[in-house]
Amino acid sequence: MSEVMIKAEGLSKRFGSLTAVDNVSFEIARGQVVAFLGPNGAGKSTTMRILTGFIAPTRGRAKIAGIDIATRRVEAAAKIGYLPENGPLYEEMTPLALLKFLGSARGLDAGRLSGRIQEVIGLCALAGVVEKPISKLSRGYRQRVGMAQSLLHEPEVLILDEPTAGLDPNQIHDVRGLIRELGKSNTIFLSTHILQEVEAVADRVIFIHEGRIVFDGSIDEFRQGSPSLDERFRAITVA
Repeated sequence: MSEVMIKAEGLSKRFGSLTAVDNVSFEIARGQVVAFLGPNGAGKSTTMRILTGFIAPTRGRAKIAGIDIATRRVEAAAKIGYLPENGPLYEEMTPLALLKFLGSARGLDAGRLSGRIQEVIGLCALAGVVEKPISKLSRGYRQRVGMAQSLLHEPEVLILDEPTAGLDPNQIHDVRGLIRELGKSNTIFLSTHILQEVEAVADRVIFIHEGRIVFDGSIDEFRQGSPSLDERFRAITVA
Protein backbone atom coordinates (compact mmCIF):
# COMPACT_ATOMS: atom_id res chain seq x y z
CA MET A 1 0.00 0.00 0.00
CA SER A 2 1.30 3.47 -0.90
CA GLU A 3 2.28 5.75 1.94
CA VAL A 4 -0.43 8.27 2.86
CA MET A 5 1.08 11.75 2.64
CA ILE A 6 -2.01 13.94 3.19
CA LYS A 7 -4.83 12.90 5.48
CA ALA A 8 -7.90 14.95 6.36
CA GLU A 9 -10.11 13.48 9.06
CA GLY A 10 -13.50 15.10 9.60
CA LEU A 11 -12.23 18.63 9.03
CA SER A 12 -14.69 21.43 9.75
CA LYS A 13 -14.11 25.17 9.96
CA ARG A 14 -16.57 27.80 11.12
CA PHE A 15 -16.19 31.55 10.92
CA GLY A 16 -18.93 32.82 13.21
CA SER A 17 -22.21 31.57 11.76
CA LEU A 18 -20.57 30.54 8.46
CA THR A 19 -19.48 26.94 7.96
CA ALA A 20 -16.70 27.13 5.36
CA VAL A 21 -15.64 23.47 5.57
CA ASP A 22 -18.02 20.75 6.76
CA ASN A 23 -16.73 17.31 7.82
CA VAL A 24 -14.16 16.91 5.03
CA SER A 25 -12.20 13.64 4.90
CA PHE A 26 -9.81 12.22 2.30
CA GLU A 27 -6.39 10.59 1.90
CA ILE A 28 -3.73 11.24 -0.75
CA ALA A 29 -0.86 8.82 -1.34
CA ARG A 30 2.74 9.49 -2.26
CA GLY A 31 3.17 10.16 -5.98
CA GLN A 32 -0.41 11.28 -6.64
CA VAL A 33 -1.36 14.54 -8.33
CA VAL A 34 -4.82 15.45 -7.10
CA ALA A 35 -6.92 18.35 -8.39
CA PHE A 36 -9.13 20.04 -5.80
CA LEU A 37 -12.12 21.49 -7.61
CA GLY A 38 -15.13 23.56 -6.68
CA PRO A 39 -16.76 26.94 -7.26
CA ASN A 40 -15.64 30.12 -5.55
CA GLY A 41 -16.46 30.03 -1.85
CA ALA A 42 -16.74 26.23 -1.76
CA GLY A 43 -14.02 25.81 0.89
CA LYS A 44 -10.95 24.99 -1.22
CA SER A 45 -8.56 27.62 0.13
CA THR A 46 -9.78 27.13 3.71
CA THR A 47 -9.11 23.39 3.47
CA MET A 48 -5.62 24.05 2.07
CA ARG A 49 -4.85 26.52 4.85
CA ILE A 50 -5.86 23.93 7.43
CA LEU A 51 -3.63 21.30 5.80
CA THR A 52 -0.64 23.65 5.89
CA GLY A 53 -1.24 24.67 9.50
CA PHE A 54 -1.98 28.27 8.55
CA ILE A 55 -5.31 28.07 10.34
CA ALA A 56 -6.69 25.54 12.83
CA PRO A 57 -9.85 23.55 12.16
CA THR A 58 -12.88 24.01 14.38
CA ARG A 59 -13.13 20.24 14.44
CA GLY A 60 -11.20 17.32 12.95
CA ARG A 61 -7.54 16.52 12.33
CA ALA A 62 -5.02 16.90 9.50
CA LYS A 63 -1.81 14.91 9.01
CA ILE A 64 1.11 15.34 6.62
CA ALA A 65 3.26 12.21 6.15
CA GLY A 66 1.69 10.85 9.33
CA ILE A 67 2.56 14.00 11.32
CA ASP A 68 -0.29 15.73 13.13
CA ILE A 69 -0.39 19.38 12.05
CA ALA A 70 -1.94 20.54 15.33
CA THR A 71 0.63 18.97 17.66
CA ARG A 72 3.81 18.90 15.52
CA ARG A 73 3.35 21.88 13.23
CA VAL A 74 7.03 22.74 12.63
CA GLU A 75 7.91 19.13 11.80
CA ALA A 76 4.95 18.86 9.43
CA ALA A 77 5.75 22.22 7.79
CA ALA A 78 9.19 20.91 6.83
CA LYS A 79 7.43 18.35 4.60
CA ILE A 80 5.23 20.92 2.83
CA GLY A 81 5.78 23.36 -0.01
CA TYR A 82 2.87 25.79 -0.09
CA LEU A 83 1.92 28.20 -2.86
CA PRO A 84 -1.10 30.24 -1.71
CA GLU A 85 -3.26 32.04 -4.22
CA ASN A 86 -1.83 35.55 -4.63
CA GLY A 87 0.66 34.69 -1.91
CA PRO A 88 2.40 37.58 -0.15
CA LEU A 89 6.00 38.34 -1.12
CA TYR A 90 8.45 40.87 0.32
CA GLU A 91 8.24 43.36 -2.52
CA GLU A 92 11.34 45.33 -1.55
CA MET A 93 13.46 42.18 -1.94
CA THR A 94 14.77 40.62 -5.13
CA PRO A 95 13.85 36.99 -5.86
CA LEU A 96 17.44 36.00 -5.02
CA ALA A 97 17.37 37.80 -1.67
CA LEU A 98 13.96 36.31 -0.85
CA LEU A 99 15.11 32.77 -1.59
CA LYS A 100 18.24 33.26 0.54
CA PHE A 101 16.13 34.63 3.40
CA LEU A 102 13.50 31.87 3.27
CA GLY A 103 16.10 29.13 2.85
CA SER A 104 17.97 30.39 5.89
CA ALA A 105 14.72 30.59 7.86
CA ARG A 106 14.07 26.95 6.98
CA GLY A 107 17.48 25.97 8.31
CA LEU A 108 19.20 25.05 5.03
CA ASP A 109 22.97 25.24 5.39
CA ALA A 110 24.86 27.62 3.10
CA GLY A 111 26.14 24.96 0.72
CA ARG A 112 22.81 23.24 0.21
CA LEU A 113 20.96 26.54 -0.01
CA SER A 114 23.21 27.89 -2.75
CA GLY A 115 22.68 24.77 -4.84
CA ARG A 116 18.92 24.69 -4.28
CA ILE A 117 18.55 28.36 -5.22
CA GLN A 118 20.22 27.72 -8.56
CA GLU A 119 18.02 24.67 -9.14
CA VAL A 120 14.71 26.44 -8.44
CA ILE A 121 15.77 29.49 -10.45
CA GLY A 122 16.26 27.15 -13.40
CA LEU A 123 13.07 25.16 -12.78
CA CYS A 124 10.97 28.32 -12.54
CA ALA A 125 12.75 30.26 -15.31
CA LEU A 126 13.75 33.19 -13.10
CA ALA A 127 17.31 33.76 -14.29
CA GLY A 128 16.48 37.03 -16.04
CA VAL A 129 14.84 38.67 -13.02
CA VAL A 130 16.66 37.40 -9.92
CA GLU A 131 18.23 40.80 -9.20
CA LYS A 132 15.10 42.90 -9.86
CA PRO A 133 12.88 44.08 -6.97
CA ILE A 134 9.80 41.89 -6.69
CA SER A 135 7.69 45.07 -6.74
CA LYS A 136 8.77 45.58 -10.36
CA LEU A 137 7.86 42.07 -11.54
CA SER A 138 4.76 41.10 -13.50
CA ARG A 139 2.11 38.93 -11.88
CA GLY A 140 3.38 35.95 -13.85
CA TYR A 141 6.93 36.38 -12.58
CA ARG A 142 5.66 36.85 -9.03
CA GLN A 143 3.82 33.56 -9.35
CA ARG A 144 7.03 31.89 -10.48
CA VAL A 145 8.87 33.37 -7.47
CA GLY A 146 6.13 31.89 -5.27
CA MET A 147 6.58 28.51 -6.93
CA ALA A 148 10.35 28.71 -6.46
CA GLN A 149 10.05 29.36 -2.72
CA SER A 150 7.63 26.46 -2.34
CA LEU A 151 10.18 24.08 -3.93
CA LEU A 152 13.28 25.45 -2.21
CA HIS A 153 13.55 22.95 0.66
CA GLU A 154 12.69 19.91 -1.50
CA PRO A 155 9.34 19.18 0.18
CA GLU A 156 7.65 15.81 -0.18
CA VAL A 157 4.18 17.40 -0.34
CA LEU A 158 3.22 20.37 -2.53
CA ILE A 159 0.00 22.26 -1.85
CA LEU A 160 -0.63 24.67 -4.72
CA ASP A 161 -3.55 27.11 -4.78
CA GLU A 162 -4.13 28.25 -8.39
CA PRO A 163 -0.49 27.65 -9.45
CA THR A 164 -0.88 29.02 -13.00
CA ALA A 165 -2.84 32.16 -12.10
CA GLY A 166 -1.49 35.14 -14.05
CA LEU A 167 0.78 33.13 -16.33
CA ASP A 168 0.84 33.39 -20.11
CA PRO A 169 0.24 30.26 -22.26
CA ASN A 170 3.96 29.44 -22.55
CA GLN A 171 4.47 29.81 -18.80
CA ILE A 172 1.37 27.68 -18.11
CA HIS A 173 2.81 24.96 -20.37
CA ASP A 174 6.10 25.04 -18.46
CA VAL A 175 4.45 24.95 -15.02
CA ARG A 176 2.24 22.04 -16.01
CA GLY A 177 5.30 20.15 -17.21
CA LEU A 178 7.02 20.88 -13.90
CA ILE A 179 3.99 19.64 -11.94
CA ARG A 180 3.89 16.41 -13.96
CA GLU A 181 7.62 15.84 -13.36
CA LEU A 182 7.40 16.60 -9.63
CA GLY A 183 4.35 14.35 -9.35
CA LYS A 184 6.46 11.31 -10.21
CA SER A 185 7.96 11.33 -6.73
CA ASN A 186 6.08 14.00 -4.76
CA THR A 187 2.50 14.30 -3.59
CA ILE A 188 0.75 17.30 -5.18
CA PHE A 189 -2.59 18.75 -4.13
CA LEU A 190 -3.64 21.66 -6.32
CA SER A 191 -6.69 23.80 -6.77
CA THR A 192 -7.52 25.35 -10.12
CA HIS A 193 -10.39 26.88 -12.05
CA ILE A 194 -8.79 25.83 -15.35
CA LEU A 195 -10.35 22.46 -16.12
CA GLN A 196 -7.94 21.79 -19.00
CA GLU A 197 -5.25 21.87 -16.34
CA VAL A 198 -6.94 19.01 -14.50
CA GLU A 199 -6.79 16.82 -17.60
CA ALA A 200 -3.19 17.88 -18.25
CA VAL A 201 -1.67 17.10 -14.85
CA ALA A 202 -4.01 15.27 -12.46
CA ASP A 203 -4.83 11.61 -11.99
CA ARG A 204 -7.59 12.17 -9.43
CA VAL A 205 -10.27 14.77 -8.66
CA ILE A 206 -11.68 15.79 -5.30
CA PHE A 207 -14.68 18.11 -5.69
CA ILE A 208 -15.94 20.31 -2.87
CA HIS A 209 -19.24 22.17 -2.95
CA GLU A 210 -20.74 24.25 -0.14
CA GLY A 211 -18.04 23.01 2.20
CA ARG A 212 -18.59 19.29 1.60
CA ILE A 213 -16.84 16.70 -0.56
CA VAL A 214 -19.29 15.65 -3.28
CA PHE A 215 -16.92 13.63 -5.49
CA ASP A 216 -13.61 11.79 -5.10
CA GLY A 217 -12.32 9.66 -7.96
CA SER A 218 -10.55 9.49 -11.30
CA ILE A 219 -11.00 12.04 -14.08
CA ASP A 220 -12.89 9.50 -16.18
CA GLU A 221 -15.22 8.76 -13.28
CA PHE A 222 -15.73 12.48 -12.72
CA ARG A 223 -16.68 13.06 -16.36
CA GLN A 224 -19.47 10.43 -16.15
CA GLY A 225 -20.32 10.63 -19.83
CA SER A 226 -20.39 14.42 -19.96
CA PRO A 227 -18.88 15.84 -23.18
CA SER A 228 -16.51 18.05 -21.17
CA LEU A 229 -15.31 18.69 -17.65
CA ASP A 230 -16.89 22.15 -17.86
CA GLU A 231 -20.34 20.63 -18.33
CA ARG A 232 -19.76 18.16 -15.50
CA PHE A 233 -18.69 21.05 -13.24
CA ARG A 234 -21.89 22.92 -14.06
CA ALA A 235 -24.03 19.85 -13.51
CA ILE A 236 -22.70 19.53 -9.96
CA THR A 237 -22.81 23.19 -8.99
CA VAL A 238 -25.86 24.68 -10.77
CA ALA A 239 -29.16 23.63 -9.31
